[in-house]
Amino acid sequence: MITVKEYRGHIRNWKALTKELSLAEDLTREEREPLILAAAYAKWGEDLGNHIHGMFAAALYDDTKDVTFLVRDPFGTKPMYYYVTEDGRLLFGTYIKSILEAEGFVKELNLDMLQIYMSLTYVAGEDTFFKGVKKLMPGHTLSFKDGTFEIKRYFAPSFAPDETKTLEDWADEIHSTLQSLMPEVAETDEHVESFLSGGVDSSYVLAMSTATDADSCGYDDERFDESGLAEETARILNKTFHRAKITPEMFFNEVPYVMEHMEQPLGDASAIVFSLGCKATAENTKLVYSGEGSDEFFGGYNMYRNAERYGDNLKTFYVGNTNIMKEDEKKEILRSYNPDVLPINLVKDIYAENEGIDPLSKMSDVDIRIWLEGDIYLNVDKMSTACGLEVRMPLTDRRIFDIASRMPSRFKVTEEQNKVAFRTAAAKVLPEEIAFRKKLGFIVPIRIWMADDRYNTDVRAKFASDTAAKFFDRDKIQAIFDAYVGGDSDLWRKVWTIYTFLVWYDIYFA
Repeated sequence: MITVKEYRGHIRNWKALTKELSLAEDLTREEREPLILAAAYAKWGEDLGNHIHGMFAAALYDDTKDVTFLVRDPFGTKPMYYYVTEDGRLLFGTYIKSILEAEGFVKELNLDMLQIYMSLTYVAGEDTFFKGVKKLMPGHTLSFKDGTFEIKRYFAPSFAPDETKTLEDWADEIHSTLQSLMPEVAETDEHVESFLSGGVDSSYVLAMSTATDADSCGYDDERFDESGLAEETARILNKTFHRAKITPEMFFNEVPYVMEHMEQPLGDASAIVFSLGCKATAENTKLVYSGEGSDEFFGGYNMYRNAERYGDNLKTFYVGNTNIMKEDEKKEILRSYNPDVLPINLVKDIYAENEGIDPLSKMSDVDIRIWLEGDIYLNVDKMSTACGLEVRMPLTDRRIFDIASRMPSRFKVTEEQNKVAFRTAAAKVLPEEIAFRKKLGFIVPIRIWMADDRYNTDVRAKFASDTAAKFFDRDKIQAIFDAYVGGDSDLWRKVWTIYTFLVWYDIYFA
């Protein structure tokens, strides 16, 4: 008998699967999804991940073979962690806390991870800040029997450009594919709202969905506030608009909550705003759409325009979307520094695998495997589930990525524009000024707020704390903070990354 021991996610192609696996169709989602997983494992074994579309992380037990089987979706939208105890038992869970609380777990800080964190601002790769606790990476499975385990990969991004299609052909394929899969993302009886920024991704998802309401965050400072653009988009699409105003007080008060529920530190300041936005949205609905995935698939970041200039040099320095602190600086400020722990080591195998593809595809490959999993999807999952909200991301789908994997890079990025084909597809349902609006990103006024003595009291305290002295040369990090407050606002990311680690450490280890 195959038993589902743990599962979080949403299976999109459940109708096709229930038919193929001869399961009843009149079950609730809570009833049918475990049955689908068990039947899929019985039929396809370790290949089950290639038959399921959606977001999933699951653990199954086959008592006839005495095998525990873990699987994570192709892009890592849901997490799965595991740990082998001293007496050879496998602990696992979609939350680290479930492992921390289990018998046989020994809590110890993985100090090497701090070096990675100080550069990337997130926990990249399979290791975590808890020694021995590993992440099952996206598109991988783990089989455990008799005290030993085997990890296999069933999916990895691959790129093979098709030169036979025009820009309009690609836009048509994106649009028709999104049209066909949107009915799978939510059922007709589910009330769905949609996160909405001023950008094309969330606007396109909203336009293609049956969501009745749009939810956005904003600030009093108009320089950082996209909510006006979002409200205008909602008005054009005839959707009810909700705006959560974020104040500096709310932002800094939220930090401990976010670091606790994130379970590992995350130096992405937008996570704090996202948490507050999730809480506000959860007052109206328990299900919401979001637009993550298309930037990495279709060339959405401005830095991708430099791909050809970087060329083969990418493999010497490009480790993902963020890289804020070099090795010399970490040597200066860290009490303990291991010269063998380098961020570039996380991506060497990726570059070895994608040798021969064009530079933009190489950058996308790294970001899909490292940045999306370690930052974006972690943030979405942890902050939404913490307040009882479920986020579904229609653009994160193998059928959408399949298009991107075949699309030549010139249809993704030009000197003037990013996400060219994707924007062309979105323009089929959006005004051109929205579809081709310049990418702003998820802007947070933290650069200004954290330099203000009205709001940075805890930051100052953490930098001067005994915890800081365990890991950093306090004089040197204080010099970074003083230079930031003194006017060098570009240092805000370094200050924030140090601060978030200290907050997290005091929650889990103090």
